[in-house]
Amino acid sequence: MTDFVLKRMVALVLPFVQMLGFYVIFHGHLSPGGSFSGGIITGLSLIAFSLVFGLERGQEKVSERMMSLVESFGALWYGAMGLVGVLRGTTFLMNKGAGVPLGEPGKLYSGGLILLITLGVGLKVASTVVTLFVALMEEEE
Repeated sequence: MTDFVLKRMVALVLPFVQMLGFYVIFHGHLSPGGSFSGGIITGLSLIAFSLVFGLERGQEKVSERMMSLVESFGALWYGAMGLVGVLRGTTFLMNKGAGVPLGEPGKLYSGGLILLITLGVGLKVASTVVTLFVALMEEEE
């Protein structure tokens, strides 16, 4: 009975936890936390699913290949956003000095490229946490 209740509660709560993780990632430039914290929240929600429903079912939902692709995409996205400044004749990760419009303070799009940079970092952190968890669980078996 406990197993049934735990699975139902996790299935009910996890979408909200993942939504919170993405909210923190997307609003990281407006409030404390940001991409690292949001990535950890999102990654831990996937780990919680795997712990409750089993590693095999967790890997059916999000495969190791998918995590590897997301991890690579996050790093490449961060690098690409950094190159915007270089391509505009300034330094790596330059924002205002490269002529990127900063937007209106306090709005979701404020801070220029920082919103896009935090997206890449959040994806990288979430996928790295899940990849480490899977590697440790497979090593244990």
